Amino acid sequence: MSATVGQPAPDFKVQAYDRTKDGSDDQFQDVSLADYKGKWVCLFFYPLDFTFVCPTEIVAFNNALDDFEDRDCVVLTASTDSVYSHKGWCDSNSDLANLKYPMLADTTHELSRAFGVLKEDMGVAYRGIYLIDPNGVVRWSAVHDLSVGRNVDEVLRVLDALQTDKLCPCNWKQGEETLN
Repeated sequence: MSATVGQPAPDFKVQAYDRTKDGSDDQFQDVSLADYKGKWVCLFFYPLDFTFVCPTEIVAFNNALDDFEDRDCVVLTASTDSVYSHKGWCDSNSDLANLKYPMLADTTHELSRAFGVLKEDMGVAYRGIYLIDPNGVVRWSAVHDLSVGRNVDEVLRVLDALQTDKLCPCNWKQGEETLN
């Protein structure tokens, strides 16, 4: 099974690390897709904590969080690491110290498998990304190899196009005319 554009996103409930919560016990919580019904969701997977490409993506999404929030879109990230690994990585890496969105812990690999991004032989997720609409339907997805980071501006461009609910030509950007 995998997340398919035009189909409902696989439902999930996993433990997450949320650095924005005050008490240390509050930083670990269960998160489900249903928690975000009525909002757009940008869910992106990364291979592992304590790596090199991953923090560049996590920080880039964090830096663009206001842009996602302006579009009524929440950002979630996931790897096959535990919430404790997520916390340890954020605590030890100054670039991740101000992370403002939840990090999902897919320790059972069920989430990565459900979205079709699990690299079974390594037990890690490929760099999959999904835009899920307010009704829980996958509207866009992309999967990159382990070594190649994503472009946050492109994700925002696609989100803008999807939110027009109109035909958008190649390289369309917000503010440009759509097709009739």
